[in-house]
Amino acid sequence: MQNRRVALIPAYQPNSGMAQLVQEIKDTGFQIVVVDDGSSPEKEEVFRMAAKNAVILKHNENRGKGRALKTGLDYIYSKFSADCVVVTVDADGQHKPNDVERVCKEAENHAGCLILGSRKMKGDIPLRSRFGNTVTRLVYQLFTKIRVYDTQTGLRAFEGALIPKFLGIVGERYEYEMNVLLECSGCHIPIKEVSIETVYLDNNSSSHFDTLKDSYRIYKEILKFSAASFGSFLIDYGMYSLLTAITATGFANGGAVAFSNIGARIVSAVFNYMVNRNMVFQSKENPVKSALKYFTLAVGILVGNTIMLEILVNAIGMNHYVGKLCTEFIFFFASWFVQSHFIFQKKEE
Repeated sequence: MQNRRVALIPAYQPNSGMAQLVQEIKDTGFQIVVVDDGSSPEKEEVFRMAAKNAVILKHNENRGKGRALKTGLDYIYSKFSADCVVVTVDADGQHKPNDVERVCKEAENHAGCLILGSRKMKGDIPLRSRFGNTVTRLVYQLFTKIRVYDTQTGLRAFEGALIPKFLGIVGERYEYEMNVLLECSGCHIPIKEVSIETVYLDNNSSSHFDTLKDSYRIYKEILKFSAASFGSFLIDYGMYSLLTAITATGFANGGAVAFSNIGARIVSAVFNYMVNRNMVFQSKENPVKSALKYFTLAVGILVGNTIMLEILVNAIGMNHYVGKLCTEFIFFFASWFVQSHFIFQKKEE
């Protein structure tokens, strides 16, 4: 069983303790693959020491954690069997060898799952780490309805059969790990968490995470989608209000609500499709194919949206405009999930 275990360590400017970490993980029965992500010449000795117990792969320049993980996964997939278990480990010493072994055992016992080494954000935790994890956790749960406590952990374990799926996920830097979680939710890959020791060395000073740039990379797709949806909402709401005012006395038995909602949705849907395809998800898929899928979704949302709006306004007696706001809020999340995972799903070049 142990010769099926592979630890993958992406490393950029690692400290001298990485060689000891590699040794300790190997002693628990792992084969080790380290990816040097363009570290400076001053770090050559660290990698030379690690090479005594690991395969060292090298990038000539810094390409980001996501790309380093993909380089390692590609190598592992070509050299090991699909039934191996891969554990990704940070190079800075924050993951203890016994925790590496624990998440590995969990992956061995739960084939097809992604296992996360989950840190409990309690005690003396750097503020940026505590804040970043809290925000990411809430955003992830909001958009996927899945609760993951530690979305930013680098200690993850999974079977080798999942490598092709993970290699196809977009992202070159820290956003890649968040994208993996989003992809798992969309593909129904179960996510399980194992509690691990929380270790931050020297207030996490060795981290290469850029708070502004990398946070933007992590959230940019969701932020762009939200902006596009808000623009579409303004068009939709404006058209709905205009048509409602025009047709208020021209329809009997609430027909004005359905007419106004459908007319407004047609206009906003065309705008939303163009923006999402070209600016948010930057899809390379055939536009006819993606348009058919998008407008199938739009029809489904329109039907559900109209039925709910009719119930809120005509059955419950809610104000036309308040009912519209409530309905749009509910369908926003369903739309994002379907579009990002099934309509405009991006592929690696």
